Amino acid sequence: MKLLTATVNYKTPDLTMKAVRTLMPELNGLSSKVIIVDNDSQDGSAEKLREDLVKENWGDQVILLESGRNGGFGYGNNCAIRYVLATDDLPEYVYLLNSDAFPEPKSIQTLVEWMDAHPYVGIAGSAIIDESRQPFVNAFRFHGIVSEFESSVRFGPLSWLLAEHNVVIDPMPTEACEVDWVGGASMIIRRQMLDDVGLFDEAFFLYFEETELCLRAKRKGWPTWYVPEAAVGHIGCASTGAYSPDRRQPNYWFDSRSYYYRKQFGPLYAGVADAAFLAGQSIWKVRQLIERKPRRDPRFYVRDFLSHKLGLPRWPE
Repeated sequence: MKLLTATVNYKTPDLTMKAVRTLMPELNGLSSKVIIVDNDSQDGSAEKLREDLVKENWGDQVILLESGRNGGFGYGNNCAIRYVLATDDLPEYVYLLNSDAFPEPKSIQTLVEWMDAHPYVGIAGSAIIDESRQPFVNAFRFHGIVSEFESSVRFGPLSWLLAEHNVVIDPMPTEACEVDWVGGASMIIRRQMLDDVGLFDEAFFLYFEETELCLRAKRKGWPTWYVPEAAVGHIGCASTGAYSPDRRQPNYWFDSRSYYYRKQFGPLYAGVADAAFLAGQSIWKVRQLIERKPRRDPRFYVRDFLSHKLGLPRWPE
């Protein structure tokens, strides 16, 4: 098999089917299989998906798996990957497609051909565009102590000085280039790399799992590239709503952030990263008060961060 596509559904069956319907014409000519994993939605999603798949008549090219529990993004994708790895028809590549992401014409072919031409690359991510065809950010540097301070303090001259530490690569590259990590909404992975590095760490429920996989891959000599010639439409946060200033940041985001730093850099580094985040946020809060700047973070962001660190209940609404 050339390509396995994995799509994880959680309470978005209509979006998931739209994503798969958009995907299928792009797989023409490829030896491929699509696996939809329902992450224990418990809202009738699995039944709805099963009915829709029968109507589409794609046969065994598209399979629905029920994971049995909502173990998160990495867990759901691992279910699909393990299912195929247990067969004799191993994929050369694994393509991850969010349930709210829709491939543009020739995007999948572009990614596959690009990976074929660059056998040393372990992971590649496509350009991500919104409904008005404006680009989302999808080319990143690894998180670290300096980036925690820079992203929290929000001070233009300082951000300019620390540009090489910004997590977001700005401006977005217009040509294919090596980056530290790309988002999992549209990501192609070489199976040989997974054999070497391993699958997603399922201790991450959501967020930082693709960052951590790209870091493990880079340390093993498998770089990640951003390939803007391939484009995928994306609604963004259809299942989670994270990063919204109108909501609180989910606890699992704080869990994932802490686990990422502790696992990959150790508890001392994690503690310094936390201190850098709080220092930057403190300066930002003072500037926000004095200059009457609008709030940009999720509600109760710093309070929820501190509550999480101290193991205390969340601040009440």
